[in-house]
Amino acid sequence: MRFRVSFIASFVAIAFLALAAGVQAQDQGTTAKPVANGTYVVVDPLAGVRYDNRYDLSLGLAYDHMKAGPTLLQGSNLGGIDLSGSYWLAKHWGIEGSGRAYVGTSGAGVNSLGIQGPFVSQYFFVAGPEWLGPHNRHGALIAHAMFGGVYGRFQQDLRGYPPSLFDFYNDQLAPAAVIGGHMDLNRSAHWVFRITPDAVMTHYSINYPPKTSQFDVNFAISVGVEYKFNKKR
Repeated sequence: MRFRVSFIASFVAIAFLALAAGVQAQDQGTTAKPVANGTYVVVDPLAGVRYDNRYDLSLGLAYDHMKAGPTLLQGSNLGGIDLSGSYWLAKHWGIEGSGRAYVGTSGAGVNSLGIQGPFVSQYFFVAGPEWLGPHNRHGALIAHAMFGGVYGRFQQDLRGYPPSLFDFYNDQLAPAAVIGGHMDLNRSAHWVFRITPDAVMTHYSINYPPKTSQFDVNFAISVGVEYKFNKKR
């Protein structure tokens, strides 16, 4: 798992640097359009980039790794969506809320019922502070720490059998935290290409013996777009 997270994180960082380099190279070139008198007018799509907006909204395709049970060896790779919004209190500080839905299949404990790869899902609703870090007209790094809850559905594909037979958690509402941030690449004054890597923490429990609870920390990432609204602080 550490190798997978390290590889994905390295890939994301390299991809972001490559995109930034591409934008810089494009910026250094001549982006122009001809006019009637034969001269050229330079068009800069980033000329209006500011960091003084009050609201923004982002939507991305998302990935989340998780384990569906406290002793389950096989992990789950889930896909879904990430919808987040921000309310900026000052230039560097804001409040962010995020709703995330993930669904996929999971390995199951050894059983004689022929159930393998049942569907599981997670639904996060979290909020917390965010901080605008290094930024310029090309992009920005933003950190956030959000807290709230997650609804985990683990029993939906077990044909009515108890989750203890598959080393699964029970369906439940549990505490959750999402800590990470955004890597933004500005495409215009309003539109931003956004990559969001996060550490996702959940605290699920089981209601069958030994009735334990467990903190799990997993990796999640989403890729999508952000829109900055016109309203200024």
